[in-house]
Amino acid sequence: MSNPLEGVSEKIETCAKKEFLEKGYVDASLRNIAAKAGTTTGSIYSRYGGKEGLFSAIVETAAEEFVRMFRGIQEKFHQTDPEKQPEIMDDLTRDGMRQMVVFMYEHRQEFQILVDGSYGTKFQNFVEHLVEIETEYTSMYMETAGIDAENGKPITKEFSHIMNKALFESFFEVVRHDMPEDEALEYIDMLAKYHCAGWRVIYEND
Repeated sequence: MSNPLEGVSEKIETCAKKEFLEKGYVDASLRNIAAKAGTTTGSIYSRYGGKEGLFSAIVETAAEEFVRMFRGIQEKFHQTDPEKQPEIMDDLTRDGMRQMVVFMYEHRQEFQILVDGSYGTKFQNFVEHLVEIETEYTSMYMETAGIDAENGKPITKEFSHIMNKALFESFFEVVRHDMPEDEALEYIDMLAKYHCAGWRVIYEND
């Protein structure tokens, strides 16, 4: 005889994904999730400790792996011979962004929730955290390459942050609009070219 408790967590998380996708974390209802999963709110609390614990169970693994992947891509570039970095920047940026898109589409719903439904949780600054990492590594590259000015003015971390924020907001548009993966990869290729070309103009005017 099968155990009636088997699969309860899976049902809860499946129903929770739908609830968080439709309403976001703040407006999501544990009562609705429990009813659709055929269980009780008490069962959810006993398993996850509450709504934020349930939210974390759904998105945390994908979020953490994505950040690790992104840092790994950055490290691969910054461990390259500085003289070769300008030559590989475009290809590595494109290939890295494509790698991130493929992973994101393997966890599409989790990222849709992270990007637009995480307000009120510890994940609400997920995109901002990626921007900060990109800005950190941009500064490292500029220091290594001896680039610190555009038209005689310092390229500040604030300017870099703005540019990188624009990059990631554009990057996540593919899941916001539920774009098919093949179209998303084409879009990301163009975005990578656009991003690198803009920085190149600034770097070459140094």
